[in-house]
Amino acid sequence: MDGPGGTPINRKHNTHMQAYPDPTRRNFLKASASMLALPLLNPIAGMSLAPSTPNTDTTMMPDTTPATLPTRKLGPLEVSAMGFGCMGMQHVYAPRFSQEEAVKVIRAAYDRGVTFFDTAINYGPFINEQSVGEALAPVRDKVIIATKFGYDYDANGRNIGLNSRPDHIIRMTEQSLKRLRTDHIDLYYQHRVDPQVPIEEVAGTVQDLIQQGKVRYFGLSGAGAATIRRAHAVLPVTAVQNEYSFWTRDPEHEVLPVCEELGIGFVPWGPLGSGYLSGTITPNTVFDQSLDFRAKLPRFTKEAQQHNWKLIGLLQQIGQRVYTTPAQVALAWLMARHPFIVPIPGTSSIKHLEENLNALKVTLTPADMAELESGFARIGVEGPRSLPVVLDNVDIGATLGSSSAGTHGKSPLPVKK
Repeated sequence: MDGPGGTPINRKHNTHMQAYPDPTRRNFLKASASMLALPLLNPIAGMSLAPSTPNTDTTMMPDTTPATLPTRKLGPLEVSAMGFGCMGMQHVYAPRFSQEEAVKVIRAAYDRGVTFFDTAINYGPFINEQSVGEALAPVRDKVIIATKFGYDYDANGRNIGLNSRPDHIIRMTEQSLKRLRTDHIDLYYQHRVDPQVPIEEVAGTVQDLIQQGKVRYFGLSGAGAATIRRAHAVLPVTAVQNEYSFWTRDPEHEVLPVCEELGIGFVPWGPLGSGYLSGTITPNTVFDQSLDFRAKLPRFTKEAQQHNWKLIGLLQQIGQRVYTTPAQVALAWLMARHPFIVPIPGTSSIKHLEENLNALKVTLTPADMAELESGFARIGVEGPRSLPVVLDNVDIGATLGSSSAGTHGKSPLPVKK
């Protein structure tokens, strides 16, 4: 295939990569540039450090300042076009950050223009909300804070299962407000659909909280189309947050279409595939068996990674033409899917934060998007996205292979009075 002006593009590469680089983005870029015969990239500025023939149809936004980051709308709620997922610093990944360390990264995100911050009661649990509250208290009127309810805890703070009963939602809301150091929650998600509580009761409870001024907007996480429709009929759903990324396509068959139809925003969690799409994780990466959930995920076995590394080669192939890293291509791909999508990549590194935000400067062409889609269809992905016990908590229609069409979803129907 030729580039602009008939210039040949070097596509010679070995996607199996017998020797894997150290798990850092800089070392990944250096090693992959050599192995894939692609230019070395600067992971922060997103610019090539070696001569290359760019795709001149691909445009880059001018440099932005914190005050002028682009924005997008989740329903009626305007937020920075990329948010910040705060979970990973203190939940499911290792190492775990102290509150002081997490506060520094959250403030760095705000200083760089991010106005949309995502947390949950379950992250930690509790400590992540505390970190967000401390970090954003001085700028509370300038940011949008999203958190989630829907789990119950014992006296020791151990998660003991789903609970979206109205009295429990009210109690959890009061505790979240204290931890977040605020008098209102901007976007309040049900974390997972509760199979014991009709979604109409959940939406009605949040509606009461909105009328009291304690919540502004309502969201759902891990929900399928049938549940979304039922909730939206009671109280407009502002945003749905489900897992979605270049290698996880579950929302495409019914959740994204219903969001587009109803004017609901979509917030992809895991937009970088738990870090894999950055290209920094290899079969040689060692995960903490007790603290890092990736140690147990099917896609992160050595065998699965040997196949899935081909997807990194595909992202790099596009990236060498638009002067970006694999992570930036993966984020730009998400942004190009729909204008109502706002990804929330998280990181514990300020350098990686800056790299992620630089993806806002990238516009992939239709040809780039088509090449990514055809490549993904050809390569596929090895391994389910999570463990069965985790997927069992997700609503009908929110995972590949399931459909909520003709059903009422996992949420029970209200009892007729």
